[in-house]
Amino acid sequence: MYTTRPPSYTAPYDSFSRTPSYSAEPRPHEQRLALNARVASQPAANFLKSSKNGDIKLRLVQEDDNLDLPVYGSGAVVAGLVELTRTENISSVEVKVEGHLQLKENGEGGQTHHTLCLDKVSLWIKNTNHRVCPSFLRFARTLPTSFEYEGRSYPLPPSHSVQLKGLPGFCATIDYSVSAITHIGNTTVSTPFIYCLRSRPALPIPSPLLCAQAEGGFIERAEWKVYRSILKANAKAGLQNIDVKFYLPASRIFCASQGVPFHITFESDANSLAAFLPYGPSGKLGATRIRLMRHSAVDARRATTEGAKGGIWRVDYIGETALSISHASATHMSFTGRINLVDPTLKVMGFSVPGLSVQDCILLTVAPAEGSTSTKAPPFAGIREVIPVRLTTDAWTEDGRGIAVARRSLSVSPSRAI
Repeated sequence: MYTTRPPSYTAPYDSFSRTPSYSAEPRPHEQRLALNARVASQPAANFLKSSKNGDIKLRLVQEDDNLDLPVYGSGAVVAGLVELTRTENISSVEVKVEGHLQLKENGEGGQTHHTLCLDKVSLWIKNTNHRVCPSFLRFARTLPTSFEYEGRSYPLPPSHSVQLKGLPGFCATIDYSVSAITHIGNTTVSTPFIYCLRSRPALPIPSPLLCAQAEGGFIERAEWKVYRSILKANAKAGLQNIDVKFYLPASRIFCASQGVPFHITFESDANSLAAFLPYGPSGKLGATRIRLMRHSAVDARRATTEGAKGGIWRVDYIGETALSISHASATHMSFTGRINLVDPTLKVMGFSVPGLSVQDCILLTVAPAEGSTSTKAPPFAGIREVIPVRLTTDAWTEDGRGIAVARRSLSVSPSRAI
């Protein structure tokens, strides 16, 4: 623990002549331990929802006045006002905040429902001391950060909806809402809201690897992890196998809007690399692809504490690659690239709850058979490498200002076939 104290005040409180000097930036003999930068307060806006007859209005305090629905983050406070046009014949007024997870498998008969949160509070109750209901009732409820399922705690998942049409198929929905309810009059006004989790990497992206100009390939460093594969040559082609080295930052945690940087090297003899050239990343056959893949799985009948291990799944390709050649020699072909999101507005990152998992992966495929237009067997067999990664909503910053940093380590194995 760091125990050094700031300079003490030795002068009387009413004297400023002996006040020690402080500065925003550390001096040469000082060290910054942490910085909690103040975020400028946002002007308050209102989201208003009225009942059909206009007797009850739900007014929510928001920071952005241009949203179609209210948006709240982790541990946020749902605050607002219940406005009543007619207060007669009202026995009580309450506000309810709730969240639900619904899973359904098409054609399989599996269906399940989890209550993620349910918070109900009475704002006013008619009694001998309170006979007339006020026209305005304020409330503030803090959203939980987790929920319980079969004795275990899980982080509260973001608002999300995903489906796979057809048979077999599924539909998964995570939704949240806030409602104001008056009794005797039995009037309810309700609005859904978006629960959005924000996160950022705990570490910056490392600087790019350098090429070894003499030997070829990249000079490896601890900040970059290498994934090795072998393109096996067709025995009848008289060629050598090709070693494939795919490099990713070791953390495998990336800001979605900044993309995923990578390096890749192909190593073999000159004849084999020449034969592979049409199938490579810069070849015309398009046999080599590096993509960002989202795997969404639902198992409504066998919801487990590990997400969805089996069941039904769908795959979406959410990122494509732009790359350029870094170095080429008789025995090496090296490329540097970045996987960019197809949809830059993507807000929901990977998560896992009982019965539903959303996982992002890097998919490296080399499929010479698919790229070939010849009836002859391709000179090389294909490879398929799947590397789980985690995307975040925000970029890394040195002081971590603005949001809480997601600190949980990646709990999946470095490479797993799907």
